[in-house]
Amino acid sequence: MDTSLYPLKFLPLFKQKVWGGNRIKTLGFDYDPLPNCGELWALSGVEGNESVVENGFLAENHINELIEIYMGELVGEKNFDRFGTEFPLLLKLIDAADRLSIQVHPDDTLAQRRGMENGKTEMWYILESGPESEIVDGFEQEVTPEEYKQFLAAGRLEHLLHIERPQPGDTFFIPAGRVHAIGRDILLAEIQQSSDCTYRIYDYNRPDANGKLRPLHTDEALDAIDFRPTADGKTHYTYRPNATTMLAECPYFTTNILSIDKPLRKDFSSLDSFVIYLCVEGIAAVNSLGKIVPIHAGECVLLPAIADTAEIFPTAKARLLEVYIDPDQWTGQTRSHSHDNDWLAEFKPGL
Repeated sequence: MDTSLYPLKFLPLFKQKVWGGNRIKTLGFDYDPLPNCGELWALSGVEGNESVVENGFLAENHINELIEIYMGELVGEKNFDRFGTEFPLLLKLIDAADRLSIQVHPDDTLAQRRGMENGKTEMWYILESGPESEIVDGFEQEVTPEEYKQFLAAGRLEHLLHIERPQPGDTFFIPAGRVHAIGRDILLAEIQQSSDCTYRIYDYNRPDANGKLRPLHTDEALDAIDFRPTADGKTHYTYRPNATTMLAECPYFTTNILSIDKPLRKDFSSLDSFVIYLCVEGIAAVNSLGKIVPIHAGECVLLPAIADTAEIFPTAKARLLEVYIDPDQWTGQTRSHSHDNDWLAEFKPGL
């Protein structure tokens, strides 16, 4: 039997949340018997929540097991040296029918000091929002720790916060240490470091499913918070049709957006990393390493690091997030970006 790697598709993990809605069901997912789905984990290496392969001979194996076997061939040699056998990213869809708690995540240094593997830097790509939707993105002005504690104790924390009104297509980069929250009536895609560590600061005195108030992490959060203001947390970019546009670039991940109505061919021969395509609109097929994998909104496919090229074929129109970890971002080297290596592919009927 051929044991070569191929593009991997994964079974989704569904998470009920006190603030969760039912928009994810409209994308074609069935999460019964859960009454809602606040989070769909599209790809995860978090212990106890590892994503399981859906397609091919590796079906029923989870992502971290595959890294143990294929190592750098799957994730890239430098990424394997850095992260070992735990997949380093977590990709989600979040459906917020109600407001999430106001929270903050620690950076790597603080997290490791507290016995965790790493901190949590993340980004959001807005899929849907309502006319009154808001997100919290840091502080409106410079705040001292003393002022913060006074406002928090008085139940007036919201008066200090920087508020944005998100629209579909908006992108927000949330570095570790930034106080943030997702407001009601929002569906978004989240790309983040592989960490489920959240310090909950304020939760609107809201009970959980058992009628109890969820715990707060007031003291733990204090050392994690960056008290500097956020003037404009939105990423400003311009779509390039049938090409790759960068949304975020940092040592933890690079995320691009592809909005295509024609086949597109990609060259990753100079990139030492896996590449993930998370479909956020429409239907597409990804062809790489001799295999074709279809995905629809909310699904993702992982291309192993040994894949030098990929062809993406939309059905009518599709939009995909392209995610990878570029070792050059944390080794200080420079390299040509993947969006410098796009070209239109020949359409292949029947995909």
